[in-house]
Amino acid sequence: MDRKLDKRLERLAASSTTGLLRGGRKGVEKESLRVTPEGYISPLPHPRGLGSALTNRYITTDFSEALIEFVTPAFPALWETIQFLCDVHQFACRQIGDELLWATSMPCRMGDEESIPLAEYGPSNVGMMKKVYRRGLGYRYGRVMQTIAGVHFNYSLPEHFWHEYQEHERDAGPADAFRSAHYFGLLRNFRREGWLLLYLFGASPAMCKSFLADDYPTIPEFDAETLFEPYATSLRMSDFGYSNRTQAKLNISLDDLASYVDDLDAAINTPEPAYERMGLLVDGVHRQLNTNILQIENEYYSSIRPKRTGRSGERPTAALLRGGVEYV
Repeated sequence: MDRKLDKRLERLAASSTTGLLRGGRKGVEKESLRVTPEGYISPLPHPRGLGSALTNRYITTDFSEALIEFVTPAFPALWETIQFLCDVHQFACRQIGDELLWATSMPCRMGDEESIPLAEYGPSNVGMMKKVYRRGLGYRYGRVMQTIAGVHFNYSLPEHFWHEYQEHERDAGPADAFRSAHYFGLLRNFRREGWLLLYLFGASPAMCKSFLADDYPTIPEFDAETLFEPYATSLRMSDFGYSNRTQAKLNISLDDLASYVDDLDAAINTPEPAYERMGLLVDGVHRQLNTNILQIENEYYSSIRPKRTGRSGERPTAALLRGGVEYV
């Protein structure tokens, strides 16, 4: 396997095309909790000065009204992505009064589950679907867990790379299929080496006691309000953080695009007894979109996912089947 990689790198290095990897598009989706000056999760609605969370392309919300999400366009130069993120941060800070944006992934001081407000998107069909989906997440995994903030880094290799690479591989098949197959190779490699990325970049050894309430018998205390595990690289990604026991039983294939889509579709259409017991429509209120293993594709948690920009109303898996993998 190493020799095969060496040969590929040698062929690419010998290419007459300069800057073969230059210009790959990079975008960031960054979440931050709004908190009060005392360090508690904000009970206030999404600030009007930030625009509509449903229609603003650059500033929206994730699970909670208090969980802001900044979305940059995909730029060919990294400095453009960072500058845009800086600009949108500065704009948001001017709109939130005396509140602050929590800097870390693990959340601040918290009350009980009901003190965490679900994100609101208005009375439209799309807006109500988004809220019911989040209500379902709260019932399935708990609202506290959903307040963990994350950063998603979106990346695509430049188009000129794919043309050259396909010629080097002597592959005469469709370009979309070639690109998808090799992006799936990237996905498998990332999943295999993901532990190293967490070790280097995922450090989160401390968390507020309120995150686990009274259920922290195995984590030592740092001070009166903080739990701290000095040798835990990432409490965020441990069983105490962003975990999902139901999805741990899922086996979503990364062998190829067709298998990936088939497995996701099966999860979206397979009933889950635990979620059936929660109920779908209770006292006239929808608790979740459905009682299947996944309500929608976005519920699937993974360290890396294949993506394609969808058309209006198009499901993510349908977009992938239509045009193949566009970015990860």
